[in-house]
Amino acid sequence: MPDTLKRISREIVACRRCPRLVAHRERVAREKRRAYLDWDYWGRPVPGFGDPAARLIVVGLAPGAHGANRTGRLFTGDSSGDTLFAALHAHRFASQAQSTSRDDGLTLGDCYITAAVRCAPPDNRPEPGEFVRCLPYLVRELRLLRGARIYLALGRAAFDALLKALPEAGIAGPSARPMPRFGHGAEVPLEDGVRRILASYHPSRQNTQTGRLTRAMFHGVFRKARERLS
Repeated sequence: MPDTLKRISREIVACRRCPRLVAHRERVAREKRRAYLDWDYWGRPVPGFGDPAARLIVVGLAPGAHGANRTGRLFTGDSSGDTLFAALHAHRFASQAQSTSRDDGLTLGDCYITAAVRCAPPDNRPEPGEFVRCLPYLVRELRLLRGARIYLALGRAAFDALLKALPEAGIAGPSARPMPRFGHGAEVPLEDGVRRILASYHPSRQNTQTGRLTRAMFHGVFRKARERLS
């Protein structure tokens, strides 16, 4: 049976490979945050979403405990998502600048959002084995997203996961040697001369509120992506 994005999504949602992550995501869904007591938390792994013909693939770290783990859609319902979707909308990749729930009407155009790890981890820190067990899902998505031209990694962990996943997906790796290092604004051409990796600090509250990642810096990455695609 041929692989499809829908099949991968179903398998992700049903996944229980990582006992620590299963326990954490389900505990958070039971205990909830006071502001969301009336929500029925998703409490499961969160699949990727977006345009299957996308040329821009955005790779994040993992679902937020009270964001995607609550809403069931990556970057939806927390401050990281507020920053991301505002930038995607400003640069014509998203139909609206806010994402609050799976049925809020938001659509992505020429963009697909996925993650290195699919369950909300304690303290936002997946363990090495959890990255390894989740990587095959990212590999399978990348194989199917054949129109991709730019892979945007949000944060060092997503950058490292992407460097591992691309060759496993049969996609040419970086053309430069030694292997590239993560840095905000880094641009890494791939060997096929068509695709490239862009890197950004993750739009976490820790980064945006401390000024490590400013609005201008973040939007600059999406401006570069749009320029490269045009």
